[in-house]
Amino acid sequence: MKILALDTSGLVCTVAVTEDDRLLSEFSIQHKITHSELLLPMMEQIKNRISLDFNTIDAVAVSAGPGSFTGLRIGCATAKGLCLAMNKPMVAVPTLDAMAYQFYGSEYVICPMMDARRNQVYTGVYTFVPEKENEKHREIFFSMKTIKAQSAMSINDIAEELNNIGKTVILLGDGIPVYRDKLEELLKVNYILAPAHMNRQRASALAALATIYLREGKTVDADSFSPEYLRASQAEREAAEKAAGKKETKADSEKNGRKSGITSPIYIRDLKAEDITAAAEIEKACLGAEAWTEKQLLEAATRDDTVYLVAEVSGEVAGLCGVRNISGEGEVTNVSVSESSRGKGIAFEMLSKLLLRGKAIGCESFTLEVRGENKAARGLYEKLGFVNEGTRPGFYESPKDDAIIYWKRNNTND
Repeated sequence: MKILALDTSGLVCTVAVTEDDRLLSEFSIQHKITHSELLLPMMEQIKNRISLDFNTIDAVAVSAGPGSFTGLRIGCATAKGLCLAMNKPMVAVPTLDAMAYQFYGSEYVICPMMDARRNQVYTGVYTFVPEKENEKHREIFFSMKTIKAQSAMSINDIAEELNNIGKTVILLGDGIPVYRDKLEELLKVNYILAPAHMNRQRASALAALATIYLREGKTVDADSFSPEYLRASQAEREAAEKAAGKKETKADSEKNGRKSGITSPIYIRDLKAEDITAAAEIEKACLGAEAWTEKQLLEAATRDDTVYLVAEVSGEVAGLCGVRNISGEGEVTNVSVSESSRGKGIAFEMLSKLLLRGKAIGCESFTLEVRGENKAARGLYEKLGFVNEGTRPGFYESPKDDAIIYWKRNNTND
């Protein structure tokens, strides 16, 4: 039984082909490249390396969610296209089940955690139970038991679940490094951190579990299948609230533990591949036709001479900025903040950190250009120590405007 498995649910893009009990090929990458650019070339590489005829595949397996909204859609769309074009069955495997299946044979409790942001993780709890076909056979095999089905939970809640089980637990997934300090504080049971080769999604584990599903007839209709997101995206939540006319009152705010004037914390971090789509949307909303595309942002962010940062608020990308080192001069290439997050000091925090990071990669001075009519941005740059050193008349189009050239020289006070 030959299975082609695809998993784009998280930071790793991974593809594998298995045949019965053999792993024929596996390809995994976690880098600053979007899954939309990786997945098809990876499949083509595998096809060429093992002389794979897609018509010989018995089924296509895909991660069914939860995970990255964009990533799941990419994997799902690719799997659907293959199944419909080749008339092959589709096997949908829950993301966290496949992650846990890497630890086949372990009698510890297994708890994968994917960072779901908004102080939550996608998680589930599993273990393996040894069984025998009958007493005459010495071979033992294991069946995976679900202690808690995958769901979106707070770190406090999943830690409480694990403490109540009271057994040693194996932790894996991209949520672990994000919440490791908190887990160390909350967990009362012994725990093991999975090693690098087993702590993220692997298409080979997904394929192995999909083989069992296929033998049991657990396939899905490729035409109608959609991933299991476990919760609505931020855009969907905001649209629903807007449609319902929902507005948080002062009483609601205080009930939820927030006082007037206090906002969610701003987290400034490096741009990741899965942020590219959100960052490009913010760019487009701010700059229109002048905005950088996803491809331009990705190409720029993967250069060795650049630093790209995003501002994260309540688990969502709220801003983007970037700088490129050109012979010791830092060209600030992008500064954008989403409309709903303006006026909260996000741009100032992003740029303050960007300037420090720029110095770390050798930038001795910094320059940028801004529309003459953009008084708010000009005020921000001047507050950060940039000085107006010239004008390019009529540089910008739609609408026509001058470009003001700002510099922050190495002898300018920080």
